Amino acid sequence: MLSRTAARVNKFHLRAIARSLSTVPSPFANVPTQHAREDFQQYNTTTYINNQHLKSDSKEWFDVLDPATNNVVTRVPQSTDAEMDAAIDAAAEAFKTFKNVSIIKRLELVFAYVEILKKNKEKLANLIVLEQGKSYSAAMADVYRGIQCAEYATVIVKETEGVSLEISSGVESKVVREPIGIIGSIMPFNFPVMIPLWTIPFIIATGNTTVIKPSEMCPGTCALLAELAAEVGVPKGVINIVHGKTATVKKLSTDPRISAVTFVGGNNAGKAVYSYATQNHKRVKVNLGAKNHVVVLPDVEKEVLLKGVVSGAYSSTGQVCLSTDIMFLVNDAKKYIPDIIETVKNLKVGPGFEDADFGPVVTKESLARLHEVIADAEAKGAEILVDGRNPVVEGEQYKNGNFIGATLIKGVKPGMRAWDEELFGPIFSLVETDSLDSTIDLINKNIFGNSVAIFTRDGANASKFVKEINIGQVGVNAAIPIGIAQHGFTSNKASFLGDLHFYGPSAFKFFTQPKTVITSWRGYDTHN
Repeated sequence: MLSRTAARVNKFHLRAIARSLSTVPSPFANVPTQHAREDFQQYNTTTYINNQHLKSDSKEWFDVLDPATNNVVTRVPQSTDAEMDAAIDAAAEAFKTFKNVSIIKRLELVFAYVEILKKNKEKLANLIVLEQGKSYSAAMADVYRGIQCAEYATVIVKETEGVSLEISSGVESKVVREPIGIIGSIMPFNFPVMIPLWTIPFIIATGNTTVIKPSEMCPGTCALLAELAAEVGVPKGVINIVHGKTATVKKLSTDPRISAVTFVGGNNAGKAVYSYATQNHKRVKVNLGAKNHVVVLPDVEKEVLLKGVVSGAYSSTGQVCLSTDIMFLVNDAKKYIPDIIETVKNLKVGPGFEDADFGPVVTKESLARLHEVIADAEAKGAEILVDGRNPVVEGEQYKNGNFIGATLIKGVKPGMRAWDEELFGPIFSLVETDSLDSTIDLINKNIFGNSVAIFTRDGANASKFVKEINIGQVGVNAAIPIGIAQHGFTSNKASFLGDLHFYGPSAFKFFTQPKTVITSWRGYDTHN
C-alpha cells in the first residue's frame, strides 16, 4: 500500500494532470440533424472530468463514422493512463463529500435530471441517429426508455429506507444502506442513452460517483448525459468519462479505487470484465449475449403476429439484445409464412434522419458478418425467402452506408451461423416444429436466457409455456418482453453474470451496502 505521504503526492500529481488538459467548449451546442456528408464539420470527443470537457493528450484515436454515409463525425481517444487516473481520482474526491449529501438533496437532483432529459430528448435522439445509425423513431424510443428508468430512480427513499427493531429492553438493532463508492460503467453501442440511464440516475440517487467508458462507436450521448447532470447541479467529479478499448476496460475492472463495475456488451469482453472485477474483489454485474426465440401456435391472431415479427426482429435494425431472430412455427402455424414474407418484403431500410422502418447497422464489419451469415445458411441448405443483401437506398451520399434490408430465412439448423450465433442485424429465421413440448425443450437447451416469446390465443398453452420455459424474460403475444423500469432486467443463464440486475429494485441494492448498528442504553441513567 502507498504511505500517506506517497498517496498525498500521488493525489496532487493527478490533480495537476487534470489541470494540464485543455478545457474545451461543449461539443453539443448544436447537434446535427442531418447525416454526415464528406464536408461534415467534425466535433470533438472529449474526456470529461470534474464537470469539464477536456481535450485528450492521447496519441491514439479512433474514427467514429456515420453508419448511413461512413463519413467521419468525430474521433475517440484511447485515454492515457494519466487521464484515466485523473478521472478516478476526481470520482474518489467527489465521493468523500457526495456520499454525505442528504438523500432529500440527491432526490431533488434526480427529479431535476429527469426534467432536463425530457427537454433535451430531441438532441439526444439526433446524436443517436448520427453516431449509431438508428431510425429517428427508434432513437427517440431509446431516449424515452432511458427517461423511464431515470424516473424510477426517484423512489430512492422507499428502496433504501432503514429497518430498526428493539431486540431487548433498551437495545435497538438497525440496518441502513449506504453508498459503496466509485462505479466503473462500461457501455455498449446499441442503446447509447437507455443503458447509461440504467446507471447514472441510480448513482446520483444513492450517493455514489462514477467513471464511464462509452462505446468507442458512439461516444457522444454519454458526454451529453453528463453535461446535463452538471447543468442541474450534480457536483464536480460525480460523473466522469474516459474512452478507449481494452486498456480502458481493464483499468475500470481492476483499479483498486473502484468498488463496483457494470458492463453491457459482448460475451468475450463481458466474461473478461467479470473475471477481472471478481478477482479484484469488486461487485459486478454483466449483461452478455443472447439467442432469443419466438414460438407461434396455429391459433394466433394474425395481425398481432405480424406486428410481433416486425417489432421483434427488425426494430433498431435487430441490434438489440432482445431481438428475436428465430421463430418456431408449431404444427399448422406454417400457414402464416406467406403473410410473414409479404410483411418483411414491405419493410424499408434507409437513413435514420429520413423515413425508414430501420437504419443501417453500426459498422462495415457488422455488415460484412451479416452477409456471411446469409451466405452460410444458403450454402448449407436453408431457403432465403427475402434477401436483404445490397438494398436500394436512394441518395448518392448513402452509397457507402452500412445498409442491409430485412432478411427472412427458412429452415435454419444447428451448425448454421444463423442458428448458432447472436446475429445483431435484421435477419429473421423460420423453423417448423411438431409440438409445443418439443419446442420448449429445444429452447431450454439453449445456453442463453435473455428473452423468449409465445404467440397464441390459448391461455392454457400460454401458461404452460411461461411455467416450463427457463428464460429470464418471457413475452405472451409480446415479442420483446423487456422489464419495465419498476421491475428491472431479469435475464438469466449465460446472458447474465452477477446476482443483482440492472435498474429496478436490484439497482438500489447493487449501488448500496447494508450496515448493521446495534445500540444499547442499558446501564445509563436516563434522568441525568
